[in-house]
Amino acid sequence: MTLKNRRIPLLLAGVAAIAVASAGYVFVGQDRPQAQAARQAEIAAKSQQVMPFDLERTTHRFTKSATGGLQTVTADDPVDAQQVKLIREHLTKEAAGFSRGDYGDPASIHGGEMPGLRELEQGHDQVDIRYAEHPAGAQITYTTSEPSLVKALHAWFDAQVSDHGQHAEHG
Repeated sequence: MTLKNRRIPLLLAGVAAIAVASAGYVFVGQDRPQAQAARQAEIAAKSQQVMPFDLERTTHRFTKSATGGLQTVTADDPVDAQQVKLIREHLTKEAAGFSRGDYGDPASIHGGEMPGLRELEQGHDQVDIRYAEHPAGAQITYTTSEPSLVKALHAWFDAQVSDHGQHAEHG
């Protein structure tokens, strides 16, 4: 086999490796809408095992900032006391875990290769995480002066919005 003939199999192997490594976060070709819809359905099913509130009755909002960002979960009906209670219980637990570097819940929903996840686990002691309630739910504020962690938070937010589809939005 000549050098020229070896390049094509190597190129194809490289493209295949990149596609496998992307773990559902990069969709290629005409199957993108179908693949994304399938991914979002999978995430919704896994979310039911971790999040006690009803995804159909709540909205996740991820707002990026220069120093991190804000994750807000609200009941679509602000007087839905049960959803508000469940949101607050869940985000209280998540904020405490994230402060310790425990991102196990997002990993179990989105996969261990979720963008930004490993960096946030490893750099958790450099991110200030604060929980707060508001009338329709609760929020977690993430603040850091470390540029690589701001980038990780933004990638993590983008992956959440992509994976949760109609249940999440950018702020």
